[in-house]
Amino acid sequence: MNIQADIFGQPKIDCHCHVFDPDRFPYSADAAYHPSGGETGTAPYFEEVLAVHGVRHALLVQPNSGYNADNACMLDAIRQGQGRFKGVAIVPSDASVVQLQDLQAQGIVGVAHNFAMLGEAYYDAYDALWDRLAQQGMFVQVQVQGDQMVGLGARLRGCGARILVDHHGRPDVRAGVGGAGFQALLALAETSRAYVKLSGYDKFSLERFPFDDVLPFSQALLAHFGPAHCLWASDWPHLRAVRRLDYGPLLALFMKLVPDEAARASILYDTPRRVFGFDGG
Repeated sequence: MNIQADIFGQPKIDCHCHVFDPDRFPYSADAAYHPSGGETGTAPYFEEVLAVHGVRHALLVQPNSGYNADNACMLDAIRQGQGRFKGVAIVPSDASVVQLQDLQAQGIVGVAHNFAMLGEAYYDAYDALWDRLAQQGMFVQVQVQGDQMVGLGARLRGCGARILVDHHGRPDVRAGVGGAGFQALLALAETSRAYVKLSGYDKFSLERFPFDDVLPFSQALLAHFGPAHCLWASDWPHLRAVRRLDYGPLLALFMKLVPDEAARASILYDTPRRVFGFDGG
């Protein structure tokens, strides 16, 4: 089998990526990090990356880096994409139903919460927002690391909203799949409204590419959530990566992590198309 030809030819939806266009959309002065050089990528450039790799749609995620809660660059990319993109925004805890509905009309499907960057206390007042997100059928997207899911799991199970978990939950590899944080993530599968992104290997792996220590975590997530609740993502353009990452090798790595063809087709395309409401083609 020609692995590269096979994976590039499959229909795919990238479920976690960012766009940065500081020339047209200057960075927020209060953003903790301003991406530069190879970490930036405009919407037109990203569309070229997707086309080369046979990716039909993408879920853009509003980054804390560069823009914080200024969603303008991402919303502009969604408009330019004419149905190719949807997005996950950042909003304050007091965002109203009307504001959420306005974002939905612009292609936003959920709200991002970066516990790994900002800490758990930052989001103490967000439960009412999660209720409004549930009311609108939108996602609470969370990025956690280590054991953060231990304290967060009960809140997520009780909120009623659909849940997106970034990057395998960024587990503590040293603790193994039996670690408390990862076990709390696996328990979310029981809600039947949680989805996990098989992505972000470099954010928690202790090894270089191809991140062999990630495989047990991917396998455990697949076993508990199933292909109908797992998603693939590139995390392009790979902010703060210690070593270079490229789109093609990450796709090839996914074939290794998920060797079953039917499961791969579900994760790469069928599940995100259904969950996020992308049109076919």
